[in-house]
Amino acid sequence: MPDNVTSLFRSTAAHSPSMAALTRESDGAGPVDFCIPCNPYFPTPAMFEEMAARLRDIITYYPSSADTITAELCGLLQLPPQCVAMGNGSTELITWIDHLLVRESLAVPVPTFGRWTDQPMETGKRVDMFPLQESSGFALDLAQYAEFIRARGTRVAVICNPNNPDGGFLHKHAVVQFMDAMADLDLVVIDESFLEFADAENEPSVVQEAMLRPNVIVLRSLGKNFGLHGIRFGYLVANPALAGRVRSMLPKWNLNSFAEHVVFMLKEHGAEYAQSLHQVRRDRMDMSGQLSSLPGLTVYPSQGNFLFVRLPVGAEGTVVRDRLLTEHRILVRECGNKIGSSSRFLRLVVRPQVDVRRLVTGLEQVLYGTSRRGAAVPEQATGTAYSSGTAAVDRLVTQTNGAGTRGLAQAAGAGMPLPAAAPAPAVGPGGGMPVPAAAGLPQPEPQPVTQEAPRPQPAPQPVPQPVPVPQPAPQPVSVPQPQQLPQPAAYPEPVPPPAPAAPPLAPAAAFASPAPAPAPAPMQVPPATGPTPPGVPARGGLTAAQVRGTDGLSMAPATGWPGAQSWPDAAGMGQAAG
Repeated sequence: MPDNVTSLFRSTAAHSPSMAALTRESDGAGPVDFCIPCNPYFPTPAMFEEMAARLRDIITYYPSSADTITAELCGLLQLPPQCVAMGNGSTELITWIDHLLVRESLAVPVPTFGRWTDQPMETGKRVDMFPLQESSGFALDLAQYAEFIRARGTRVAVICNPNNPDGGFLHKHAVVQFMDAMADLDLVVIDESFLEFADAENEPSVVQEAMLRPNVIVLRSLGKNFGLHGIRFGYLVANPALAGRVRSMLPKWNLNSFAEHVVFMLKEHGAEYAQSLHQVRRDRMDMSGQLSSLPGLTVYPSQGNFLFVRLPVGAEGTVVRDRLLTEHRILVRECGNKIGSSSRFLRLVVRPQVDVRRLVTGLEQVLYGTSRRGAAVPEQATGTAYSSGTAAVDRLVTQTNGAGTRGLAQAAGAGMPLPAAAPAPAVGPGGGMPVPAAAGLPQPEPQPVTQEAPRPQPAPQPVPQPVPVPQPAPQPVSVPQPQQLPQPAAYPEPVPPPAPAAPPLAPAAAFASPAPAPAPAPMQVPPATGPTPPGVPARGGLTAAQVRGTDGLSMAPATGWPGAQSWPDAAGMGQAAG
């Protein structure tokens, strides 16, 4: 493909240009798609022929009402229609969940699906991001996540199972236990958009359990499972009150005629659908093994229809992405614009073996220099750890972490130390914010930033609202000084220095009772009274730079993953490669 097609990545607000845009800029044929997580085996060719034969009627006439289409889907899934709301894609449902049910704050592990971080931030909510650690294979520890939520006083919790982009899986009993422990929250969302591809359990979904609880929503996707992203349809399941509240806000014809046609076709093609999922799981196993054979490439266990891989040391994801597209007509998802990830990571969709062999050949030539343009692995520390060139990323960097973590922590007056990776949990301000070891953020320098003896920190000065926060005295570090930030209403005066550390809650304590976990002393942070200005970590919430463990400008250090030579079996469990 011509080199100019890569410019489309820098002119789109999404993570990648659409297939239609790539096709228009090339010679009329799109690339092999390892980017969009579709089911490559469904619908079947016969189903596509049937839809093509009825194309004129499908696009000419109005669809039935959403209630009619929802009733048909519920008949197939054996769900009560009053507990289901169908949307024009899961993104429409996420938007309504945010507008209707997220009042003040939302917690979500990162990296994850970008709408769970961006959507509430766009409406002025506080987003508390719980960083998944590369050193533990991006596995989510639900006990530590619960402690994180309690420490910040977050009102809505989100879990994606399997998680996107890493494919991490949580067993059903653990998810149900978490739901019950968070029974006092405003809302708990379990995003099961990719759960149909999991095979670690026979019945991994918590849909039935969600309908019995007052504050739980389960989100499901149809486009991903059926390989039909362009149709835009998904659904949520909750108790009748919650589902009805969302359903009442949706337009009468929010579902299109293609969605209706596919839903009514499904009852005749259940066997083909089940076979397609089985084949994707087999392909995932084979693809993981082939990619694991590439030197320096790390493949993480996945239960989705994609694999999360770390490139060899020194490889820059945008370079690899662009060269795979222009030299080999292969489209991949570079993850530099995912909060909690970097440009060293790719998400690769599971595809048939013939396509995987083409991908492996392309990666060998791009990464190891067997093509005319040489290797894409420069000297260490060249390139960037966070680069994608999209407008959404530029906005996030500018507004959230452009000032650097040191400046933000001081400007917020929260006295919140930037946590460093440590074998034991630490306790934050006021003894009320335990930071689990798995959530520790790697720092570019080995010395603790806020505890350096040679660099005494200036005492925080009270700042009347709405006068901008005065800048601290310049420190001899390589981070540019932040711009002045307005003092939020939630911080009328600086928080005093942290009290002596109190022992954190034991992980099991997070699930002892649905009531909030007791703390030795109340948090010395006043409750939030409104949206937090961009770039200020409200009430102890992390900024994007803090989540990445960087100052927003420097390259994040690479960390290893124990057992990098292992790869997942069909059940997603680690198994030594033979």
